Amino acid sequence: MLRLMPVRRANCETRTRREFLVEAGSLSALGLGLPQLLQAEAEAAGKGVARGDINCILIWTRGGTSHHDTLDPKPEANAEVRGDFGVIDTAVPGVQFTDQMPNFARELDRYTVMRNLNPRNGSHSTADAIMMSGRKFNPSITYPCFGSTVSKELGPRNALPSFIQLGTNVDQRFNGGLAGYLGMQHNAFVVPGDPSSDKFTVRDVSLPNGLTAARLDRRRQALAKIDTLQRQLDEQPEALQATDAYYQSAFNMITSAATKTAFDLGQEDQKTRDAYGSHNLGQSCLLARRMIEAGCRFVTVTSGGWDTHRDNFNGLKKLLPPLDQAWPALLADLEDRGLLKTTFVFWLTDFGRTPVINSATGRDHWSTASIATFAGANVPGGQIVGKTDETGARPVGKEYYPSDIAATVYTKLGIPLDTHHVAPDGRPNRLCIGNPIAELG
Repeated sequence: MLRLMPVRRANCETRTRREFLVEAGSLSALGLGLPQLLQAEAEAAGKGVARGDINCILIWTRGGTSHHDTLDPKPEANAEVRGDFGVIDTAVPGVQFTDQMPNFARELDRYTVMRNLNPRNGSHSTADAIMMSGRKFNPSITYPCFGSTVSKELGPRNALPSFIQLGTNVDQRFNGGLAGYLGMQHNAFVVPGDPSSDKFTVRDVSLPNGLTAARLDRRRQALAKIDTLQRQLDEQPEALQATDAYYQSAFNMITSAATKTAFDLGQEDQKTRDAYGSHNLGQSCLLARRMIEAGCRFVTVTSGGWDTHRDNFNGLKKLLPPLDQAWPALLADLEDRGLLKTTFVFWLTDFGRTPVINSATGRDHWSTASIATFAGANVPGGQIVGKTDETGARPVGKEYYPSDIAATVYTKLGIPLDTHHVAPDGRPNRLCIGNPIAELG
């Protein structure tokens, strides 16, 4: 149910006639949240400062992708550590990946691999909070994720939300991937569903079956009349007047041909779609590129099912091919379109997996070693940052942390690391406590 007006009542017994009419369905076809989201983003843009023109795409594999079985293999280790996969050479002499990552290996010249990441966590849900914000988990306060900070600091470029999340594979039990103290208006515009499906549609953008633009406009006019009749009885007429422009923005977005085109993968030629792969992750990455091209600042692509406690190797034989196809295809496509220089692309996961294979032929959570990859926005290609010990248990020498990844993201976007936000309780919070990763340019 859509609620277009702020809720002022203390309980569900006292409701204004206006609230009843709106909630009863005068605009229920619109889905959830667009007016409030657009209003909040416009306010954020008004307060923001002109910054760099760098965009971001984050690929998030939820569950903890094994570093041993992807980009940091240990072919010389015992079988209980090495596992079932072989290794292959990459485009960089002396660097090997597992044989499940042939496209990653061939395209290594386009991106950097980090092998000395210490995620400092080994628990689901807190991982989403830590890795997507760069801050230690704190039960008393929720730190904003990267995309929410971008929404707050930079705001939208056009009718599209500044922060979009594709898929629902973010664990929010401990508020991972959310705006936290910045306020829910800076949460992601979430696009559920499978973009590789012929029935894929986007809520709040595609009109439901049977609803024409003319009918939608009549509903808009009806709401305007309700607003006019009720204004003199409302306690905050100025606030209601302020919402009018944002409702209009919502209607404009819904009826905008440019918006519909941005979400329409059917606009892509089949060769491009095939390059990404006819699967959820591949088409989500293609849609992310379209979102960036259309003006969105930060897109998170989510993929689930990576918690391989059991049957790790057979599971990864199904999980890895889509990732191995989608990541290189995204980078190549961005580069061909001249967008890679202005788009910071990175892949993160919860944490690493145990060096020793368990009795269920799986790998469990591992909190001191993991991998990440980075590309675009002047990130050097063909680079391996750091290393782990002979069993992949922990970094050797210098190591990086989630806070350093956060510092790199914000530096790339031109957001000062000493930026402070004030929480609703009046508490000042520094945006970032890490240091930019020097090797990433």
